[in-house]
Order: sequence, then C-alpha cells, then structure tokens
Amino acid sequence: MILRLTRRYRFAAAHRLHAAAFSQEANQQLYGKCNNPHGHGHDYVLEVSVAGPLDEATGRVANPAVLDRLVAQEVLACLDHRNLNAEVAEFSDAPPTTENLLRLIRQRLLARWPETLARTRLAGIRLYETRRNIFELAERS
Repeated sequence: MILRLTRRYRFAAAHRLHAAAFSQEANQQLYGKCNNPHGHGHDYVLEVSVAGPLDEATGRVANPAVLDRLVAQEVLACLDHRNLNAEVAEFSDAPPTTENLLRLIRQRLLARWPETLARTRLAGIRLYETRRNIFELAERS
C-alpha cells in the first residue's frame, strides 16, 4: 500500500516575465501584462506531496514536521517576499515563469531530501499562481 501526504504552504513573491533572448516587442507579445518593467506580485500557494509505504510503527507515511522544515529551509527561505528576477540566482538567465519556479522548487527539495524521508519519494508539486493559473509537476513512479 502506497500512501500520499500533501502539505500546503504560502509565499509571496514578485517577478517580471522577460526573456533576454527575445526583443522587447517579442517579450510583450509573449508575456503580455506580465512583462511590465516594474514587475508584479503573486500570493502563491504551494502543495508538496510525498508518497511511500505506511510505517507500521508510527502509522504514518511521513512526519509532516520533517517535510515542513525541508520546505521552509529550501523553498520558503529562498522565495518568500523576494523579487525573483533580482534576488534568486537561478533566474538570472531564465524567466521566472511558474513552470521554471516549479523546476527550481523540485531541484531544491531533492538536493536536500532528508534521511528521515528516505522511505518516501517526492510525488508531486502543485503551485497556484492565481485562482485560474495552477501548475503541477507530477513525478514519475
């Protein structure tokens, strides 16, 4: 039996969608109002899911506090109340789209996956940018 635990987190960040490889006109056409030179912000909602077998001794798939610490240290500390373009090194060459943000979150979580979560795997990440824009990274089994 494989179980899944999903925890929800919130963070606020600002960004401007702009790709250096494209002209100003192309960026405006591609990103529209999100290409505003002054940027704009979002109140993101992040869901992180882990999956694994039930630990018979604890009756849990994972300790939520361990996952909370991992997300706080590796994701929220890096992104919360930041200008993604100016303050997050990974976005010096890439536009801080929500897709790229998901990729960064995944990389940061997996790079520091704690031994106490070794029985589990990252099962997915969902990031709510707005009420209408929801992005999901589903890990393969």
